Amino acid sequence: MTSLIEAIKTIYRRMSSAAIRSGRDPYEIKLVAVTKNVGVDRILEAVEWGLRIFGENRVQEADQKISNLKSHDSRIEWHMIGHLQKNKAKTAVRLFDVIHSLDSAGLASEMNACAEKEGRIQQVLIQVKLSAEESKHGVSRDNLADLLKTVSGMKHLNLRGLMTIPPYYEDPENTRPYFRELRKLRDDAEKQGYRLPELSMGMTHDYEIAILEGATMVRIGTGIFGERDKEET
Repeated sequence: MTSLIEAIKTIYRRMSSAAIRSGRDPYEIKLVAVTKNVGVDRILEAVEWGLRIFGENRVQEADQKISNLKSHDSRIEWHMIGHLQKNKAKTAVRLFDVIHSLDSAGLASEMNACAEKEGRIQQVLIQVKLSAEESKHGVSRDNLADLLKTVSGMKHLNLRGLMTIPPYYEDPENTRPYFRELRKLRDDAEKQGYRLPELSMGMTHDYEIAILEGATMVRIGTGIFGERDKEET
């Protein structure tokens, strides 16, 4: 089994190579280590090897881990990358530095209210659904403009960018059109006056393609921690 440090080094090496090939600075791209079904001891080992940004798919699992790790290193960031229901918004706002999966005006309103009660500004990305898969969440491309306007008007949400999850293909090149479309949606929004520096796209199987198409955050679990379940991360 590949050691954790070797896996991390391999990911960073490939990230840097993709960034350089696309004419970008590798330091512009953040590695979000996905810790779904990864225990606290393993996360602490990753922290020892220099990882500082961790992503969780489920609020309940994250709550237990973050409580245990809260005092270990103040530089650790926690990102919510899974689908978020309105009834979990209060806990999510309390736990996460960044939420990637804002996908509706109703959820935005609930998160804004919760952030106001917490006395903080919640960093958010809007998740955009670019495929026809029923299992995928996100606002449609046609409704993105309205949601951008709604979220930008909320005092306790700071809109930082867009996120998407493409279908899984054996050939990762097939994900390229989805990443390219998200970048175009971001670029078009910025022409309308929005500031959206972050593009969260790319996972273990396709993160190099995502970087070539402009990703600033890649979400990698299996490539770092190995296989944990059937869900691709």
